[in-house]
Amino acid sequence: MNIRVMMVDDEPLIRKLVKMEMNERSANATEGSEQRFATVESGDVDGSVMRPVEMAETYADGPSLMAALENTPAPDYLLVDMEFQGEPTGGLTITRRVHERYPDVKIIIFSGRFDNPTASDNRTQRLHDIGRVVMEALELGASAFVSKNAVGGFSVENILRAIACLERGERFYFNYPVMLTLKEAAEGYFHMVSGHDPDFGLSDTEQRLLLLEAAGCTAAEISNQLCESDKVIQERQKDLSKRLGIVNKSAARVAKAISLGLISPTDVHFLPRQ
Repeated sequence: MNIRVMMVDDEPLIRKLVKMEMNERSANATEGSEQRFATVESGDVDGSVMRPVEMAETYADGPSLMAALENTPAPDYLLVDMEFQGEPTGGLTITRRVHERYPDVKIIIFSGRFDNPTASDNRTQRLHDIGRVVMEALELGASAFVSKNAVGGFSVENILRAIACLERGERFYFNYPVMLTLKEAAEGYFHMVSGHDPDFGLSDTEQRLLLLEAAGCTAAEISNQLCESDKVIQERQKDLSKRLGIVNKSAARVAKAISLGLISPTDVHFLPRQ
């Protein structure tokens, strides 16, 4: 029994190439050719079989795909481009809708948007944004990510690897360009969270001070809450700013403390105002 695949991508050439190459390989497989079969191993080690992969149909946008799914059997796999007509994350909407209505369909994000960004002034932000979109796609139902710009150029082989991995029972699949990006994004995140001196800690009073600042308390209110003079509070604020490596501003202290995990926004309690 064939593994049925559908695809939604607003680039006509990509749709044509993927469908043509995948189905040509399936045709070769049925003719007994020994090379380049569009087949993947399915099942566990004890009960695995080789199954041909068939590209059933391709669509240019989400509405046409959803309309077709109302009248045709749902595929085993759906390839989803991430960007549609200039919308950088348009594929997320399609992923969510398909997963909600057809939860058994395994969704493969097929896009070049998740490749490791080149060196630039906003590279750190790009890595953060990519990581955030990947996590959101996973939460919405995506199972795999395959780059259109994988090593060696575009190839259906990259898609087949993802399908084979998922057919063997793996929960997720990321090919190399995407994995490289996620690795660096994760390293950046953990460096941000734990990039301070591991011995850096807050006393109970310092933590309360930062939480009061986060709640927008005035200097007099902070002094009253901590039972310390204004002068002592000011010295504490200067010392915290110096240790955190930022300017002596309450907003900067709060932002840095949150980014380092020293305080949590959920612990902020606002004083009642008249």
